Amino acid sequence: MLLQSPWQPRLADIEANAAERLALALADDIVEGRLAGGDRLPAHRDLAEKLQIGLGSVTKAYAALERRGLTRSVKGRGTFVAIQQAHGDRLIDLSSNAPPAALNARILARALTGIARKIDADHFNFYAPPGGHLEHRRVLARWLMTLGPAVDPSLLLLTNGARQALSLAFDLACGPQGLLVTERITYPGAIALARRKGYRMQGVEIDAEGMVPQALADALGSVAPTDGKAVYLTPTLHNPTTATMGLERRQAIVDICRKAGAWIIEDGVYAAAFPDLPQLSALAPDLSLHVNGLSKSLGPGLQIGMLLLPKELGGAAQELVQDVPMAPSAFSCAVVDEWLATGVIASIQRDLRHESQRRARLAASLLGTGEPVWHPHAYNVWLPMKREAANGLVAAAAEIGLKLTQPEAMMVDPQDERSGLRICLGAPGFEDLGDALKLLAELLRSQA
Repeated sequence: MLLQSPWQPRLADIEANAAERLALALADDIVEGRLAGGDRLPAHRDLAEKLQIGLGSVTKAYAALERRGLTRSVKGRGTFVAIQQAHGDRLIDLSSNAPPAALNARILARALTGIARKIDADHFNFYAPPGGHLEHRRVLARWLMTLGPAVDPSLLLLTNGARQALSLAFDLACGPQGLLVTERITYPGAIALARRKGYRMQGVEIDAEGMVPQALADALGSVAPTDGKAVYLTPTLHNPTTATMGLERRQAIVDICRKAGAWIIEDGVYAAAFPDLPQLSALAPDLSLHVNGLSKSLGPGLQIGMLLLPKELGGAAQELVQDVPMAPSAFSCAVVDEWLATGVIASIQRDLRHESQRRARLAASLLGTGEPVWHPHAYNVWLPMKREAANGLVAAAAEIGLKLTQPEAMMVDPQDERSGLRICLGAPGFEDLGDALKLLAELLRSQA
């Protein structure tokens, strides 16, 4: 004799079809512990009759729950809560701010065919010079110029990824005794890098356009004239808040840094989304160190970083990279050269924009009750909230198989009460992303 289900049938009170309402109601009760591991769910036909919905809707809802790892079906016995599987076996990563997958075997095969006809064997037979081969720097300079700034290849250093370029920029502009000023909430990789290097950091206020000029002026004004100082910021699609500076704000930041004698370290990894907005390195080439890379604009596997320098720092940079190999793979550079020549890069970026828009709209529709901050070109959404609440949600999400960024990783001052959740949209498959966002939405509602 089959065990009776302890679940009291209901549909979630949302505007959706019957299958989605049923799946949300069941998932909420599983997540909140009202159903325990091993509890049996009602039989499909019995549930359809009790809720006055179609049998197909019940089947779809149960299938969605099993895909999420919340239930398991046993042939001849029924469907059961699989809470341990939901907590342990399946992890959906919403913490990695990677672009959606846009490269496929066909694109890569064509690139390999094109490379084979013109590859320079010397790029593989000999070590690259510090900062990369001049030919490769010319190739990447052409790509950077599509974003606005004029690029002298002799002032462009190539690195094995944008984070390596950022590390070099910190060393050149800030120095061991200097101060690094940045947004009070910013890119976790930059904060981790600065802390590991032992830099003094000061976070300044942000608003809907990013770094607030007056807050920056106040922070720089408190630094002794003899101390080194650098300002690190992301003016386009700021990570994690998605804020983008307009032209007036960009010019104000440049003017303040010039007056204070501070270097600008511009993180331009998302700049391709707004090619018509001038980069800070175009507005102030003598003050700016522009960091860029191809991981965010093409794919994470292309570990090519770029650091565009002001003339004054060119010599110091060459000395710094003499003993530390930083040049990217010659093969990756050859791929980019081929894609530039054939127009593939523009095609990939169009596909990425389309997919990021699709994912951002999905997130906005499912997380709307939490008032997410989002942009159609960004790879993440931002949910502002108190630090304590954000920490609680990250822990609760981990319990149901969702990995989120720890709030403190994005905060210059770990004790700042104002924080939030960064929900990254690019890494999971689209179906997994939908499942994860629905679970997260339930979690947000349950803790509101």
